[in-house]
Amino acid sequence: MEDAGLDGLRLSEPGPDQPDQTEPDQIEHTQDESLFDDPSAITSASAPLALYRRYRPDTFAEVIGQDHVTEPLQRALTNNRVNHAYLFSGPRGCGKTTSARILARALNCEKGPRAVPCGECQSCRDLARNGPGSIDVIEIDAASHGGVDDARDLRERAFFSPVSSRFKIYIVDEAHMVTTAGFNALLKLVEEPPPHVKFVFATTEPDKVISTIRSRTHHYPFRLVPPRLLTEYLAKLCDAEGIAVETAVLPLVVRAGGGSVRDSLSVLDQLLGGAAESGVSYRQAAALLGYTPDSLLDEFVDAFAAGDAGGVFACVDKVIEVGQDPRRFAEDLLRRLRDLVIVAAVPDALTSGLVDVAADQAERLSSQAASLGAGELTRAAEVIATGLTDMRGTTAPRLHLELMCARVLLPGADADDRGVHARLDRLERRIGIAEVTSPVRSEPPTPRSEPVDVRPEPVEGPSVEQASTSSAGRSPHPEPVDVQPEPADVRPEPVEGRAEGPSTSAVLSSSKGSAPISPQLTVTDVRRLWPEVLEEVKGKRRFTWILLSQNAQVAELRNDTLLLAMSNAGARDSFARGGSEDVLREAMVVVMGADFAVETMVDPGAAASAGAPRTPPADEQPHDPTRPKPDSSRTRAANGVRMDPPEDPDAVASRDDSDLEEDAESHAELLARHLGAEIIAEEDHGA
Repeated sequence: MEDAGLDGLRLSEPGPDQPDQTEPDQIEHTQDESLFDDPSAITSASAPLALYRRYRPDTFAEVIGQDHVTEPLQRALTNNRVNHAYLFSGPRGCGKTTSARILARALNCEKGPRAVPCGECQSCRDLARNGPGSIDVIEIDAASHGGVDDARDLRERAFFSPVSSRFKIYIVDEAHMVTTAGFNALLKLVEEPPPHVKFVFATTEPDKVISTIRSRTHHYPFRLVPPRLLTEYLAKLCDAEGIAVETAVLPLVVRAGGGSVRDSLSVLDQLLGGAAESGVSYRQAAALLGYTPDSLLDEFVDAFAAGDAGGVFACVDKVIEVGQDPRRFAEDLLRRLRDLVIVAAVPDALTSGLVDVAADQAERLSSQAASLGAGELTRAAEVIATGLTDMRGTTAPRLHLELMCARVLLPGADADDRGVHARLDRLERRIGIAEVTSPVRSEPPTPRSEPVDVRPEPVEGPSVEQASTSSAGRSPHPEPVDVQPEPADVRPEPVEGRAEGPSTSAVLSSSKGSAPISPQLTVTDVRRLWPEVLEEVKGKRRFTWILLSQNAQVAELRNDTLLLAMSNAGARDSFARGGSEDVLREAMVVVMGADFAVETMVDPGAAASAGAPRTPPADEQPHDPTRPKPDSSRTRAANGVRMDPPEDPDAVASRDDSDLEEDAESHAELLARHLGAEIIAEEDHGA
């Protein structure tokens, strides 16, 4: 008895060769302290496991986004009508293998088969999350065990009864990797298995499973999880982990996961592992996942809306400087344009969840969609989509990205309906017209046989819109019939009758005496419409057009006052005298429907707003002062209109006129150019 008691005592006490059972705990505790510097931060043994393993569903109710599969399986279990073989197909990480394990757990439950495993019996505990597994549930990786020899071995073992469970269940993962010979070896077994054998084939490519196997199984296709449902699921996991995550981070995780639950959990696990004390920030997630920040996309789209080429290419330079892939940036930009197209087409897209973004981002999307318009957005999206396809395999992705941006900035480069629609949207948006029935001037009309200079006169009938239409029909480049053109001054007679709106002069006079009628335009809007204003000025007075196109640039718009930057003092003085300001204001009323006061300043660095001077055509060549002027009393008749010799030298003005330069001319040259005078003889009065 004493020996037995001593032996028992010796067995209970650690001997010299027997390790102390408390020593590993002490070592593990010390390791945890060194890792976290906090003894209370000791976690369980399951902490190092990945998120998709720690939160693997144990029941069909916990599987998200696959109700079309889980509900029929639960009804089959409840009705005890479970088939002998199943084929689960679908994208990776959507729950195929997990559902197969839940099905095996429900079939082998001691209280089953039942739709919801009891979770208390030995089989349920073995097949539970992080459980040891059951010897009667065999998982086979067909990628490494898909040959005919493996199939024969499985066929021989399948006829043995299960050890402790009701069924022996074979889960064949990656079933499409099984060879044709292997499937043929399993064919008879799958067709007529023993009563205790069940098969579950899981594959991402069901078409590679031979038809004779597919026809002997019940096929359940799994699908990708919807983004909104997956976002809610990830938010619950973040709350369970006790780590704060910004709201804008989860959409990035869902986008990176591509609808796969396992991929999304892997990305989220990576972000949570590198979280700071304050949690996971949007900036950290965007930088780690390689996505373009929303601020850069906002800057890019705003530059597109304003037609600011400098801002657009500056954004491209930022993308390259931070080392981001231009292809990824093009994908992010296309996704933003997609959201804007939907917002422009569906007014309640942001509130109905059609476009799922944060509240502050929703406001920005609404303003951007309104500033661009549906036509221009659709065209821009098509340009980016086509360019993104062309960027595959290219060796110069930045060049392709810049070419795409340049094409988006130039809707006039597209002669198809998309380009015309984009220009129409741009005009309607800037002028503020709800409905435009006449097309925008996309190409110059057919010139008349005789050059005509139409001067605006007070008209009581035509409206501002009619004045704009009449200016659109006027030839900007008249083509003379004779060798020496004699443009005539045709003055429209006052028209009596019902007026559809105030005339241009009436608008100017009323705006000077009262508050301006200008719509809510910004300096960006004025810069966008400035080329059209110059075209209108060109039809009214060519001298003013040349002066503005070569020397003026829109600098600022404040308090209904337009500030123009002139390249030199001479250009400013030339603009201040001669009525150029009134011509410009009339043109702005016609084009923009706004009457702004005009102020000028000298800015030597100001570039011409209309681009580099072009070479004038034959009908715009400078007047030759040495050519004798025809008899002023001679008249011509063209199309029944009596034309007199020109009284305004602006009718033959061109970009190359020397009076726009700072160098002074002699009196003889000025008289010859402006008055058509010719030097007959020179007398020396001092002789």
